[in-house]
Amino acid sequence: MSRVQLANEPDIPGLVALNNRYVQQGLTLKRSGEFAYAHLADYRVVRGADGEIIGCVALDEYSPSVVEIISLAVSQDEQGLGHGTALINAAEELARKRGYAEVFSVSFSDELFLACGFEYTALTNYPEKISRYEKIDRSELQVGEKHCFRKSLQ
Repeated sequence: MSRVQLANEPDIPGLVALNNRYVQQGLTLKRSGEFAYAHLADYRVVRGADGEIIGCVALDEYSPSVVEIISLAVSQDEQGLGHGTALINAAEELARKRGYAEVFSVSFSDELFLACGFEYTALTNYPEKISRYEKIDRSELQVGEKHCFRKSLQ
């Protein structure tokens, strides 16, 4: 099983590169080094045998009770090995530790999130997310295949 670790400052270029590898496909939102640095405590990573970042995930707070799982990415040649599940579980554990009542995510990875105990929910339940999408890239709201998932942590 994947060993998930805290991210550290030297990981920032690897985090950004892995996350941004999937931007063109619409699977992730573009992240900068500045974003990763500002959210470093929110990131968890899986490393390959050589120490390279092969998986990452982060949390992004919306309110004192609600947090989003963001930047979930696994290197293409490492997919299907349980890294995504381990990263979601680590993000959920971090959210619980920080006292959030609920976690949500917007993703194409239906099977993965459902297998991790999430349920479908309407994006309209998270008006703050819609507001952020409008500020970043309104086209994100028109992506039909992405679904919103939620999980109560209480």
